[in-house]
Amino acid sequence: MAGSAVPSSSSLTASTLLTSPLARAERFVWLTARVLEQRRFAHHFLDGGADPVETALTAYRNEDGGYGHALEPELRGPVSQPAHAAHALRVLDEIGHCGGQRAERLCRYLTSASTPDGALPAPHLPQDPAAHLAEPTGDLLATGPVVGVLHRNGVWHAWLFRATDFCWAAVESLEHPDPQQVQAAIAFLDGVPDRPRAEAVAERLGRLVRRRRLAVLEPAQGPDAHHHHYYAYDFARSPDSLARRWFTNAEMDRALDFLAAAQAPDGGWPLRSQSWTPAAQLERRPILTIEALLTLRAYGRGVA
Repeated sequence: MAGSAVPSSSSLTASTLLTSPLARAERFVWLTARVLEQRRFAHHFLDGGADPVETALTAYRNEDGGYGHALEPELRGPVSQPAHAAHALRVLDEIGHCGGQRAERLCRYLTSASTPDGALPAPHLPQDPAAHLAEPTGDLLATGPVVGVLHRNGVWHAWLFRATDFCWAAVESLEHPDPQQVQAAIAFLDGVPDRPRAEAVAERLGRLVRRRRLAVLEPAQGPDAHHHHYYAYDFARSPDSLARRWFTNAEMDRALDFLAAAQAPDGGWPLRSQSWTPAAQLERRPILTIEALLTLRAYGRGVA
């Protein structure tokens, strides 16, 4: 990592930390985050290299080509799961390393983990015996983001054909979606190659989001403001997303104002839902902090 990527102890002074959202977030990340999130933060905001990010990510990879070891903090234990694979792909996508042998190796794992319909199953807690006894079925939440990232990076693998068909069928049949299903759907639609079809489906989905009031359009700060609520930026993480068309400029500005104001006194962003272990709670907040900063920066909001 470049010398500028790692702050010296003298740079972490109180006067420096209080000057900007980024400086306060930086201190939070150095004090609380895993090595992976520290490397990601350095890459995105401190001119750090991409290779150290991948090196940190590799520590979570298993011999089967998948990822485990609580890469996705809520899923503790060493076992490879599709949710970990999706997390790994997001990181590789961020640093421009989502292709070649990396993608091939991961797609082999996805093939082995797929359900009979060619999709990925819903995540399960390793200690839940019922999850291992039940017949797995395809899940849009698990499959959509993975397929979207792979398509966006121009990856072609035999696994993608049936998984893509599954996602199209699942997304086009949504009638009463919950916010997480919408997020998975838009992650798929933002990456899939058939743009006219994706735009048409996204337009219908946007009407459902507004009709069902899945996004809070008049955010108000408060102790429970982030819990169990979704905002415009939760669906449109960047201006390039098809979901950006669902919201007016004023609605998006209010959501971004709300996001910027949500930074906690310790420099991090708050949890969006309850974690079932203290470790997951601690590890989740730096991830949310990086996501918040990236979203604000994508929309041209100053964070430095």
